[in-house]
Amino acid sequence: MITHKSVTSPIGMLTLTALDGVLASVRLGPPPASAGGGPPYGLAAEDGFEDVERQLSEYFEGTRCCFTVDTNPLGTEFQRRVWEQVACIGYGRTASYKELAVRLGDAAKARSVGAALAHNPLNLIVPTHRVVGSRGALTGYSGGVDAKRYLIELERAPQTEQLRRTCLPADSVPA
Repeated sequence: MITHKSVTSPIGMLTLTALDGVLASVRLGPPPASAGGGPPYGLAAEDGFEDVERQLSEYFEGTRCCFTVDTNPLGTEFQRRVWEQVACIGYGRTASYKELAVRLGDAAKARSVGAALAHNPLNLIVPTHRVVGSRGALTGYSGGVDAKRYLIELERAPQTEQLRRTCLPADSVPA
């Protein structure tokens, strides 16, 4: 069964969806209206999202750097590989599309990396906001450039310095 819940955040409305109780997506914005008459995001639910709501709240308060909720994002093998690489970008750090493509074995696939990120169903959980243009430009974020800027600034704020030091994955992409 698919369920969803909308929550507010500093970057606007977030829609959380779960498939059989496992988080499947975190999308920026309200759930879209269904063209076919039924709810595209499943049934609205108040229960079942408490853990992810708590973790998102902690993230926005600057006391959490990564998420530990069970997820089940749907995507191609390549998309999943890209999302795994994005998950290795440390809190408060960024990497370029090209850097991710190189890590995946082909620098020429930077545009393919961007396309995979555009299909990331787990915004914030898989931190696509940490991926920037080759010269550091804030480009290509589903929530818009202002949301991307807000998230990067939150992670680089003086009050989150301790998180940046302690939350660096062992195989993270350098800043």
